[in-house]
Amino acid sequence: MRRISLALLAAMTAAPAFAAADTQQAAAAVGDQVIQWRRDIHQHPELGNRETRTAKLIADHLKKLGLEVKTGVAHTGVVAWLKGGKPGPRLAIRADIDALPVTEEVDLPFASKVRSTYGGQEVGVMHACGHDAHTAILLGVATALAGMQKDLPGEVMFIFQPAEEGSPPGEEGGAKLMLKQGLFRDWKPDAVLGLHVFYTLHAGQVGVREGPLLAGSDRFKIRVFGTQTHGAQPWRGVDPIVTAAAIVSQAQTIVSRQLDISRLPAVLTFGMFQGGVRYNIIPEKVELEGTVRTFDAGMRQDLFNRLRRTGFFEARAQGARVELEAPMPDVHNPVTRNDAVLTKRLRPSLEKAVGAENVVEVPPNMVAEDFSYFANEVPGLYFFVGVVPPGQDLATAAPNHSPKFFLDEKALDVGTRSMLQVAVDFLGGTP
Repeated sequence: MRRISLALLAAMTAAPAFAAADTQQAAAAVGDQVIQWRRDIHQHPELGNRETRTAKLIADHLKKLGLEVKTGVAHTGVVAWLKGGKPGPRLAIRADIDALPVTEEVDLPFASKVRSTYGGQEVGVMHACGHDAHTAILLGVATALAGMQKDLPGEVMFIFQPAEEGSPPGEEGGAKLMLKQGLFRDWKPDAVLGLHVFYTLHAGQVGVREGPLLAGSDRFKIRVFGTQTHGAQPWRGVDPIVTAAAIVSQAQTIVSRQLDISRLPAVLTFGMFQGGVRYNIIPEKVELEGTVRTFDAGMRQDLFNRLRRTGFFEARAQGARVELEAPMPDVHNPVTRNDAVLTKRLRPSLEKAVGAENVVEVPPNMVAEDFSYFANEVPGLYFFVGVVPPGQDLATAAPNHSPKFFLDEKALDVGTRSMLQVAVDFLGGTP
């Protein structure tokens, strides 16, 4: 377990309680504006490293608040600083701002009609993961905290991060690039906070846990080379499609039969299988791509060792040749871990914001987040905000990344109240 910093411990135990404002009233005061921001951003989504309109909307408002604002961070990121009127700790709060190459299928008056290019293909663009909500919530929190500035202890960094979903091929981006450019070098916070709207909870609920929350993620690529021939005479060539299919099939036993998943979960998924251009021609090459999700460095290494071995021996058995990038370099998100001390300290703040009965202990989740890069630098707390309308069966809710992903706007109020309460309590040192 990473040791919590002395500065953070001091902030938790020594700072005077801050009770100069009613945080719930402050959250309610920005509620309508948060909804309008979210709808506007939802209607005008932008892909990673291309969030120019979104960044301008963010920067323009933060400047109106009188904050120090820096734009163009990691291409299109926006960072702002608020200095409170009293001494206290430093806190960073992060929201991601990019959308996904997904064509929206939700019937909303502000549904996205945006089209763009992704991977050389024309695609629809949608905030199918809820980053529009994250951005609007953090703008609301920044507005509320700016209104408390005179009595606020400490300092706050607002991080509006681009490209959480990944950068275009050949580009760097996201949290990793922000840190590489020195985000925490000259102004290092004592803690960092983040949230994610999520489909496994009802609107009104908040989900949190100590320790590992989100899996580490990796990407892999396997190229299988055979010998092209006519489909009517397969014996005259080497079929890379059959070989690749055997690799996919055998690789499924790595998690189900070879790893001790009673200790920690793991996932190995193939998401791309590309090869061939005509029904009666056995092609020369097939490309496979997929993702691995793990919570443990040793298990991650073991999984990739087994995947490489499976690919090599299956190809050898078929007389094919294989090249593996497993894992692919520079395409990795670490495990997102909630600092135990910080989580114990701030869970009561979440309960204060939404009621103890609405704060849910959630299990580890196999999705990944590059918030983990920030939380590896300083103690972090990351929590879920439910989006499913009350009364709807959670099993029927469209997941994040779906073209049917739907957010009950009650989640915006819950997210704003929760993040504002957590931030104020951390800065004020409320026991």
